[in-house]
Amino acid sequence: IHVFLSDKGVSNSDTAAKVAVGGILTVSAYATLKLVNAAFGTDPIGRTAEMFGKFSVQEKSRNIEVNSWIEGYNKLHEDDLDNRNSAYTTLVNSYYELATLFYEWGWGQSFHFAYQLKGESFKEAIARHEYFLAGRLGCKQGDKVLDVGCGVGGPMRNIARFTRANVTGITLNEYQVIRGNELNDAAGLLKPGLAKSVQANFMQIPFEDNSFDGVYAIEATCHAPKREDVYGEIYRVLKPGQMFATYEWCLTPKYDTNNELHRLVKKKIEEGDGLPDMATEKECVDALKAVGFEVLEARDMALDSLFGTGSPWWLPLHPSNNPLNFRFQLSPLGKWITRTLLWFFEGIWLVPAGTYKVQEMLQQGAWGCERGGYFGIFTPMYLMVARKP
Repeated sequence: IHVFLSDKGVSNSDTAAKVAVGGILTVSAYATLKLVNAAFGTDPIGRTAEMFGKFSVQEKSRNIEVNSWIEGYNKLHEDDLDNRNSAYTTLVNSYYELATLFYEWGWGQSFHFAYQLKGESFKEAIARHEYFLAGRLGCKQGDKVLDVGCGVGGPMRNIARFTRANVTGITLNEYQVIRGNELNDAAGLLKPGLAKSVQANFMQIPFEDNSFDGVYAIEATCHAPKREDVYGEIYRVLKPGQMFATYEWCLTPKYDTNNELHRLVKKKIEEGDGLPDMATEKECVDALKAVGFEVLEARDMALDSLFGTGSPWWLPLHPSNNPLNFRFQLSPLGKWITRTLLWFFEGIWLVPAGTYKVQEMLQQGAWGCERGGYFGIFTPMYLMVARKP
C-alpha cells in the first residue's frame, strides 16, 4: 500500500488526514442523528427513512396510483352531501389509503387527539385517553371487546395490554389491516389472540348478534354517513347489559351555521379528514337513543379542567415559527418547505406523483381541526357511554 500511494504521489500524511476527516465527519453525522432523535424522543429520522421506503413501493404493492386517487378524493368533496354519503366507502377507503403513512409518521400508531396534563408527554396523554375509555367499559381479562374503526391498532394494543381482554379491531381499509396485524404480531399480541385486525365495514359488522362484552370507538364513527346505522350495528353485536363507549367528533353548541368562518372550518375538517358530513353533539346522543341504547354519560371532554398548566388537545396542530418544533411544519414557511420537498421528491421518483397533494389535503384538515378547537366550535372527544338494556 505504501509503494502504491508513493507511486501515485499520495503521502502517508495526506491519506491519514483524509481518513481522519472522514472519521470526524462520520462521527459528527452519527452524533447529530442521535441528538435529533434524543431531542424529539420518537426516532424521527428512522421513521422518516421507513416512511420513504414505504412510499417507494406504495403504488406497486397496493396497486394504486396516488395522483389519480387524490384527484378522485378531491372530486368527491366537490360533490353535494348526498353524493358524498352514497360514496361513503370510496371516500373513506381512499382517504386512509393515502393518509395512513403520513399519520403514522407524524402522529404515531394511535390516530386520535388528547389533551395533556402537566408533566405528561404526548405519548402518555394519548395512552391515558385510551385507558380512560377502556375503564368506562368495565372489561376484564378474557372478555371479547370490539374496536370499531381501529386504524393501525395503537389503541387496541394499549387497551389489550391494559385490560388483558381479547380485542378485535375492524377497519374498512385493507392496508391498515395488514399494517395493524404486523404491529400486533411485533407486540406479541396477535398469536395469543389479544389483538387482531379484521377488514370490515362498520355499517355492516360481520359478527353475530350479542357476541361482544364491550365495544368502543375512538374518533372513528364520524366517518359514517348516518350515525343511527353504525350505532345500530354496534347495538346488535353487543351483549345485553354491556357497555359501548366512544369519543365522537362533533360540532359543539358554539357552532353557528350563519357564520362564514365556522362553515369554512367545518368544510376543511371534512375535506382533510375523510368525512361525509359532521354531526352535532345532540344528533349523536339522539342517534344512540334511537337505536335502543341507554345513554349514561355524554359530555365534551375538551372542556375538562387542565388544572391550570395543561395543554389543550388542539395545541399540537397550532403553528410554530420555531424550526426545531414539530409544529413548525404547520407554519406558512413550514408548509411551503414541506410542499416543495415533496414536489422535489416526486420529481426524482422518491415518492409517488400526487404525494404533495395528499400532504396539502392533510394540512387543510389540520388547520380546520385547530381552528375548530381554538374557537370551541368543534370537539374530537365528545364522550358518550351507553348501555344495551
